[in-house]
Amino acid sequence: MNRPSPLLWLGLLLLVLLPTAAGRVLLDLIGGLMLAVVAIPLVLTGLGWIGWKVLQSRTRTCAACGAVSMAASPQCTVCGTPFAESSANAQAAARNPGVPASECTIDVTAQDVDGES
Repeated sequence: MNRPSPLLWLGLLLLVLLPTAAGRVLLDLIGGLMLAVVAIPLVLTGLGWIGWKVLQSRTRTCAACGAVSMAASPQCTVCGTPFAESSANAQAAARNPGVPASECTIDVTAQDVDGES
Protein backbone atom coordinates (compact mmCIF):
# COMPACT_ATOMS: atom_id res chain seq x y z
CA MET A 1 0.00 0.00 0.00
CA ASN A 2 1.39 3.31 -1.05
CA ARG A 3 0.62 6.14 1.31
CA PRO A 4 0.22 9.62 -0.13
CA SER A 5 3.22 11.78 0.58
CA PRO A 6 3.00 14.49 3.20
CA LEU A 7 3.85 16.98 0.50
CA LEU A 8 0.52 16.20 -1.25
CA TRP A 9 -1.41 16.81 1.97
CA LEU A 10 0.49 20.03 2.60
CA GLY A 11 -0.32 21.22 -0.92
CA LEU A 12 -4.03 20.47 -0.44
CA LEU A 13 -4.03 22.26 2.91
CA LEU A 14 -2.39 25.31 1.37
CA LEU A 15 -4.97 25.35 -1.45
CA VAL A 16 -7.78 25.39 1.10
CA LEU A 17 -6.23 27.93 3.46
CA LEU A 18 -4.78 30.40 0.99
CA PRO A 19 -7.29 32.79 -0.56
CA THR A 20 -6.61 31.77 -4.14
CA ALA A 21 -9.02 30.94 -6.92
CA ALA A 22 -8.02 27.27 -6.75
CA GLY A 23 -8.68 27.21 -3.00
CA ARG A 24 -12.12 28.74 -3.46
CA VAL A 25 -12.98 26.25 -6.20
CA LEU A 26 -11.87 23.39 -3.98
CA LEU A 27 -13.96 24.70 -1.07
CA ASP A 28 -16.99 25.16 -3.33
CA LEU A 29 -16.57 21.63 -4.63
CA ILE A 30 -16.33 20.19 -1.13
CA GLY A 31 -19.36 22.26 -0.03
CA GLY A 32 -21.40 21.08 -3.00
CA LEU A 33 -20.50 17.46 -2.36
CA MET A 34 -21.42 17.77 1.32
CA LEU A 35 -24.74 19.39 0.39
CA ALA A 36 -25.46 16.53 -2.02
CA VAL A 37 -24.52 13.94 0.60
CA VAL A 38 -26.99 15.49 3.05
CA ALA A 39 -29.80 16.60 0.69
CA ILE A 40 -30.15 13.54 -1.54
CA PRO A 41 -31.07 11.11 1.29
CA LEU A 42 -33.53 13.64 2.73
CA VAL A 43 -35.25 14.13 -0.63
CA LEU A 44 -35.37 10.38 -1.28
CA THR A 45 -36.80 9.77 2.20
CA GLY A 46 -39.53 12.36 1.59
CA LEU A 47 -40.43 10.87 -1.78
CA GLY A 48 -40.52 7.39 -0.27
CA TRP A 49 -42.84 8.55 2.51
CA ILE A 50 -45.20 10.21 0.02
CA GLY A 51 -45.19 7.05 -2.13
CA TRP A 52 -45.96 4.90 0.91
CA LYS A 53 -48.92 7.10 1.87
CA VAL A 54 -50.30 6.97 -1.68
CA LEU A 55 -49.93 3.19 -1.68
CA GLN A 56 -51.67 2.92 1.69
CA SER A 57 -54.59 5.03 0.48
CA ARG A 58 -55.15 2.74 -2.50
CA THR A 59 -55.17 -0.56 -0.60
CA ARG A 60 -58.20 -2.15 1.02
CA THR A 61 -58.26 -4.93 3.59
CA CYS A 62 -60.99 -7.55 3.56
CA ALA A 63 -62.89 -7.77 6.86
CA ALA A 64 -63.59 -11.49 6.37
CA CYS A 65 -60.23 -12.97 5.37
CA GLY A 66 -57.76 -10.12 5.99
CA ALA A 67 -56.39 -10.14 2.44
CA VAL A 68 -54.97 -6.83 1.22
CA SER A 69 -56.06 -5.80 -2.26
CA MET A 70 -55.30 -2.92 -4.59
CA ALA A 71 -57.93 -3.93 -7.11
CA ALA A 72 -60.80 -1.57 -7.82
CA SER A 73 -63.32 -4.41 -7.64
CA PRO A 74 -66.21 -4.06 -5.18
CA GLN A 75 -65.45 -7.46 -3.63
CA CYS A 76 -62.44 -9.29 -2.21
CA THR A 77 -60.44 -11.13 -4.88
CA VAL A 78 -59.59 -13.96 -2.45
CA CYS A 79 -62.88 -14.84 -0.73
CA GLY A 80 -65.47 -12.81 -2.68
CA THR A 81 -66.79 -10.86 0.32
CA PRO A 82 -68.01 -7.37 -0.64
CA PHE A 83 -65.84 -4.57 0.71
CA ALA A 84 -67.40 -2.17 3.19
CA GLU A 85 -68.08 1.35 1.93
CA SER A 86 -65.20 3.73 2.31
CA SER A 87 -65.44 6.24 5.13
CA ALA A 88 -66.10 9.12 2.68
CA ASN A 89 -69.01 7.24 1.10
CA ALA A 90 -70.38 6.27 4.51
CA GLN A 91 -70.26 9.88 5.72
CA ALA A 92 -72.02 11.10 2.56
CA ALA A 93 -74.73 8.48 3.04
CA ALA A 94 -75.17 9.50 6.68
CA ARG A 95 -75.58 13.15 5.67
CA ASN A 96 -78.10 12.34 2.94
CA PRO A 97 -80.20 9.38 4.07
CA GLY A 98 -83.03 10.10 1.61
CA VAL A 99 -85.48 11.29 4.31
CA PRO A 100 -87.13 14.67 3.74
CA ALA A 101 -85.93 17.41 6.05
CA SER A 102 -89.50 18.22 7.13
CA GLU A 103 -89.74 14.83 8.81
CA CYS A 104 -86.41 15.27 10.59
CA THR A 105 -86.96 18.79 11.89
CA ILE A 106 -87.60 19.20 15.59
CA ASP A 107 -90.26 21.79 16.33
CA VAL A 108 -89.41 24.00 19.27
CA THR A 109 -92.00 26.21 20.93
CA ALA A 110 -91.29 28.91 23.45
CA GLN A 111 -93.18 28.98 26.74
CA ASP A 112 -93.30 31.66 29.37
CA VAL A 113 -92.27 30.41 32.79
CA ASP A 114 -93.04 32.39 35.90
CA GLY A 115 -90.10 32.90 38.19
CA GLU A 116 -92.24 32.58 41.36
CA SER A 117 -91.55 29.72 43.72
